[in-house]
Amino acid sequence: MENYILVYILVIPSLAALALLLFPAENKKLLRWGAFGFSLIPFLLSLNVWFNFNREINGYQFEFQAPWFSAISSSFHFGVDGISLPMVLLTTLLTPLAILASFGIEEKIKAYMALFLFLETGVLGVFLSLDLLIFFLFWEIGLVPMYFLISQWGGANRNYAALKFILFTMGGSLGLLLSIQMIGLTVGSFDLVKVMEVWPRLLEPGFQQIIPLGLSLPTVKAIAFWAFVIAFAIKVPIWPVHTWLPDAHTEAPTAGSMILAGVLLKLGAYGFIRLVIPLFPTEAYRFSGVLAGLATAAIIFGALSAFAQKDLKKLVAYSSINHMGFVVLGIAAASYAWGNPDSAYGISATIALNGSILQMFNHGLSSAGMFFLVGVIYDRIHTRQLDEMGGLWAIVPKYGAVFMFTAMAALGLPGLNGFVSEFLVVRGAWHIFPLATSLSMVGLFFTGAYILKAIAGVLQGPINEHWHHIPEINVRELWVIAPLMVLMLWIGVWPSWILDLINRAVNFFF
Repeated sequence: MENYILVYILVIPSLAALALLLFPAENKKLLRWGAFGFSLIPFLLSLNVWFNFNREINGYQFEFQAPWFSAISSSFHFGVDGISLPMVLLTTLLTPLAILASFGIEEKIKAYMALFLFLETGVLGVFLSLDLLIFFLFWEIGLVPMYFLISQWGGANRNYAALKFILFTMGGSLGLLLSIQMIGLTVGSFDLVKVMEVWPRLLEPGFQQIIPLGLSLPTVKAIAFWAFVIAFAIKVPIWPVHTWLPDAHTEAPTAGSMILAGVLLKLGAYGFIRLVIPLFPTEAYRFSGVLAGLATAAIIFGALSAFAQKDLKKLVAYSSINHMGFVVLGIAAASYAWGNPDSAYGISATIALNGSILQMFNHGLSSAGMFFLVGVIYDRIHTRQLDEMGGLWAIVPKYGAVFMFTAMAALGLPGLNGFVSEFLVVRGAWHIFPLATSLSMVGLFFTGAYILKAIAGVLQGPINEHWHHIPEINVRELWVIAPLMVLMLWIGVWPSWILDLINRAVNFFF
């Protein structure tokens, strides 16, 4: 079971999507509950992996390997460690919640649910792959369902947003494919475990002859490094290549925004941690200051842009740029310390990278929750303009309490999950990039400002007379947000259950 469980987690969503195509299109209830039921299977299997994961063993576990393209030494090689396992759990948790949140969809339900399940396979494949070529294939597979979810079920400008999304991300993917090809030709294999063993030793005697095409090793490394960085920077996204994100978020359906912010943005940061830092420590160290500067810009400009918004969904969209900036700041700190053998900042870098990985998980919870709550209120009043809301806490107090709790988690209130991860990033990055960390506090100040603006605009102030009779948040919607709220509080009060797993992987991986 252990050797195949990751394969089951990976393929069951796609098999379920194909099974849905056989369901009668007119039976909407069956399609909805069928998709939800199927999506719970990978989640339950992920819990099995989580509870059976041996935290005392370093390296990858539950590995599976089967031939795929033997001529170029590429195989279906899957495995998890303390870095990828939280992302797998997050993906398999958010997918059924997003499907449950989509029960209001009335058009082309079969295609909609099938696309969500195909999307889950694409994302999981990135986190599980231990072969660079398979990693790339799943990276690309995940783009297609999201494009159609935005273009078919999105808002008024959905075609523009979907096209911008696909052009930006596929443009970055060209560099990703180039980089993977360069590494595969140089090492003679696409297997990530072998690449990690051989790539750092290429300068030793006996390894020079495998450099392809007459290129020097520094040239190969430079091309591969920048191709990786550009691809992952667009996906995070890092300022200034972030402009596709607000449009995609604003036009995507509610569940699409939940998955886009909760999971897809993490693929870029995961790529930095899994591939860029360990494969290119020297280059990462050399440009870590630039990365820290861009992270700081994302934190500040993301917060200022969010504060300037009058559309609630755009406000939450720009907040993702702000929060992911802290992830990148922690990655920059880790890049500086681990790429410099004389660095005395190893402990600080470990703390910062722990914070980055936890922030990826935490942002997945809070951003998915916030986008869902935006969708809940939009379904009732059919506007996202803050100027047209106000006073809703008096009308829908349960919704108001849930909105307040989730907003405080996004804010980073002590006792909730966001505080733990952002504190770790700031604590770790402070000794390595004090100026960037200090400036990022400006962005943190405006984080509080835009969160309070959202709370005031939605819940406080005079009541708009048009909303006197809107219904309260219902039981199904509470079932969507409740698991996220439990995890927000659980991590805030007792973070060691997940941090211990992450920390062991970070210490081993580097």
